[in-house]
Amino acid sequence: MSRLIRGIQKVATKVAKTGLLPGGFQRTVRCGLIGVKKGMTTAWDENGVNHPLTLIHIPDNQVIQVKSSQNEGYTGLQVGASNQLAKRMPKALLLHFQKHNVVPKKKVHEFRVTEDALLESGTCLTASHLVAGQYIDITGTSIGKGFQGAMKRWGFAGQGATHGASLSHRSLGSTGNRKTPGRTFKNKKMHGHMGNKRVTVLGLLVYAVDPLNNLIAVRGAVPGSKEGYLYIRDAIRMHHWKHNQTLKLPIPTAPETSEPPPAELKVTPTKFLKNPFEGEV
Repeated sequence: MSRLIRGIQKVATKVAKTGLLPGGFQRTVRCGLIGVKKGMTTAWDENGVNHPLTLIHIPDNQVIQVKSSQNEGYTGLQVGASNQLAKRMPKALLLHFQKHNVVPKKKVHEFRVTEDALLESGTCLTASHLVAGQYIDITGTSIGKGFQGAMKRWGFAGQGATHGASLSHRSLGSTGNRKTPGRTFKNKKMHGHMGNKRVTVLGLLVYAVDPLNNLIAVRGAVPGSKEGYLYIRDAIRMHHWKHNQTLKLPIPTAPETSEPPPAELKVTPTKFLKNPFEGEV
């Protein structure tokens, strides 16, 4: 890995955690959500385009603990999802939930946020935290494929089918060099275990938000299988962040109301969707 790529990764990590850009501009980093993948479907927009959608449920998200710069040295929010029976929780974790007066949760994750996006312990996070038309980044665990060859794992071309090739049609080919350096370099792409890794997909569009059922529909595929947990955050890329700024996302989150959520589905405005048939006669 080159120094340039490593440098870019360090900057991206710092921006994702602190929201501080290299020029000194401070972004607002909101809290993320914990979702559960429910499957995929499709939907037609007003332009006649069929969009592949992934349905993600936001199950009982609630802020557990607030990390402050005075105590922990940084600002963050510990969020839990999916209510769990107390008898199925380890005693140490159960006492942690009782200390913060929160119902025990099955999944716990911490999100780094800025000072202006901090929330109080016990605050509920719903699908209304996101806005239809915004871009998000989703992290999950990819589906495990077991031990796979280089052709499936890395897309290698393999060897010839004829012209003297014997029992090596799906072989990866050469793995090293000559006397110098006399070894196989580290991180050489070879056969091995595929999948079951932490994967982040950047810049996915929130096509629709269903506040009543606490569901969001995301355009495209997300890592993992059905019922797998996902970590959802606002998009980090600059052009996606600028787009999100025009939507006026709720900061720090959508306000809680005593009234039931509306039953109507909030769909991405047509002006944010590309029309491939525009200009045709």
